[in-house]
Amino acid sequence: MDSIQSIPLENLALAFIPVFVVVFILYRWNSDGREALIGISRMLVQLLIVGYFLAYLFDARNAWIVLTVLAAMLFVSSWISLRTVKLRRKSLYLIALISIFVGGGLVLLLITQGVLGLDPWYEPRYLIPLGGMIFSSSMNSISLAAERIDAEIKRGVDYDKARSIALRAALIPIVNALFGVGIVSLPGMMTGQILSGVSPLIAVRYQVMVMCMLFSASGISAAFFLQLIKSHLIKSKQN
Repeated sequence: MDSIQSIPLENLALAFIPVFVVVFILYRWNSDGREALIGISRMLVQLLIVGYFLAYLFDARNAWIVLTVLAAMLFVSSWISLRTVKLRRKSLYLIALISIFVGGGLVLLLITQGVLGLDPWYEPRYLIPLGGMIFSSSMNSISLAAERIDAEIKRGVDYDKARSIALRAALIPIVNALFGVGIVSLPGMMTGQILSGVSPLIAVRYQVMVMCMLFSASGISAAFFLQLIKSHLIKSKQN
């Protein structure tokens, strides 16, 4: 198996040529190119910081550090998931936290300890990236579910019907991904493994695992959130 090809910095700089072409077009067309430049700058800084931090984390191989990072992901993703319902954000935070912990946490446990059988169980090279993927997917599904059920309740739809509509809406992105994977797109994990020399058949197994875990985490987290939010919706409707 060949190792993945290293990218020299001078070669990496070539990737920014089309980026700056787009920024130039934005300025020429009197659009706000500053936002794009800020986004590119933040991307560089954030990825550099993450790269150095992950290098330290992988070398440290400390279970408590890994659990601390996962906890931070959980707390932050729970807060971001309520971005669409700012008025009740604080009151719903615990519900979002529980939903992502149950939906994402159980799936992460099953995948890392059952499917992969990590040794040691806290192997950071697997646990951190997979945890990030799962919590992010749960976060997005809760965000979509929260926005949709709020809109349906305000329209006068009864809770049971609104819950069903919201759950379907929350799963649209991942269901679309299920339909398109392998035909429309080769996902990042599969592409990365193939580039690093892994057999496509092995890469497919990992991608099947990833798609199953994302669908499950999204669905379970959104379902928990929609069920736990019922009392809050009833109170707000009465007020």
